[in-house]
Amino acid sequence: MRRRFKNMDKFLFFLMVLYTILGLVMLFSASSITAVLQYNYSEYHFFIRQLIFFVIAYFIGFIILFLKDGFINLIKRMPKILLLIALGLLVYTSIFGIEIKGAKSWISLGVVSIQPSEFVKTLVILGTAFSFTHLKKMASGYKFLVPFTLDILLIGLIAFQPDFGTAVIVAIICFLLFISIPIKTKNYVKFKILACICAIIGIGLFVFGGNILKKIPFFTQEQVSRFTYANPCKRYSESTGYQVCNGFIAINNGGLFGVGLGNSTQKYLYLPEAYTDFIFPIISEELGSIVASLIIIGFIIILYRILRIARNADTLSGSMIAYGVFGLILAHLLINLLGVLAIIPLTGVPLPFLSNGGSFNFNLIILLFIVERVQIDSNDSKLRRAINNL
Repeated sequence: MRRRFKNMDKFLFFLMVLYTILGLVMLFSASSITAVLQYNYSEYHFFIRQLIFFVIAYFIGFIILFLKDGFINLIKRMPKILLLIALGLLVYTSIFGIEIKGAKSWISLGVVSIQPSEFVKTLVILGTAFSFTHLKKMASGYKFLVPFTLDILLIGLIAFQPDFGTAVIVAIICFLLFISIPIKTKNYVKFKILACICAIIGIGLFVFGGNILKKIPFFTQEQVSRFTYANPCKRYSESTGYQVCNGFIAINNGGLFGVGLGNSTQKYLYLPEAYTDFIFPIISEELGSIVASLIIIGFIIILYRILRIARNADTLSGSMIAYGVFGLILAHLLINLLGVLAIIPLTGVPLPFLSNGGSFNFNLIILLFIVERVQIDSNDSKLRRAINNL
């Protein structure tokens, strides 16, 4: 156990714990007013619920960190099962799910509700990565396309809910996983170019695709309206501008040093989603732009550490897992922050660690522990090779 702790990326772990604590503090600050005034809950309601998800995630994470190799190797042998579980979750949600904000993407478990698509992100990363445990076998012919065919089906099911933001994020993860495979066959190169072209078209549709989405029947009017995002303060009286403009007001109120923790005025129901999608403006208002900028820098460091683990991983599946987690966090950061700043459409994507979202943050912590396991296993393998070469 001590050896594994020594071989993990301790700075990444420190940042993970730091952002978890920061997320809980800011969630309580941002949600306490809404919990009481809007939902008639205790002021601690969202804080306690998020804390429970974090505690369970860390407990499972430490089990993953210190598990024997036999169990990990067993999981590696089940890539298709992982993807089929993801498929089953989405089919079940499509039939029996709860509709919230126009998207049928939740399952009620009595006390809490979970969002299966968040678990699908984890299953896609693990299932796709473990599919390439034997690279030579997958490189022949078109076998490398099989896992991604299932992934595309999963993306389609998520979009059909419709949860466009999550579908975009899973697509970004799959794209990064695909281009990270070190295959040099002509077939792979052709599909890699095609994937890049599709990515460019997808980005164009995401940023400028409002008129096109209006013609697609399963997107609700509320979701299509989010593609009217430029100049939000000129549409303050409209739903497409009110929320983002109040986010601007919160950031402006904070200035460089903030109004003080707990002293935000915009969280008094001026900003409807202050504790979810729009927690970053509340952070900027209470703690100031300097602290908000440091938080972004911290995220960049987290991404760098994960990318370094991906590049130095001893196995292809380990490398792909780290690349997938890198893509997950990067996509959430970009889509959330750029949406809040009215640079791209607002799609309701949580900010890692900080936004309310038990399912998302639970899976994020688990994935980061798996990345740490990749780091530990890679260092162990390098040490064994060094000993054998003596």
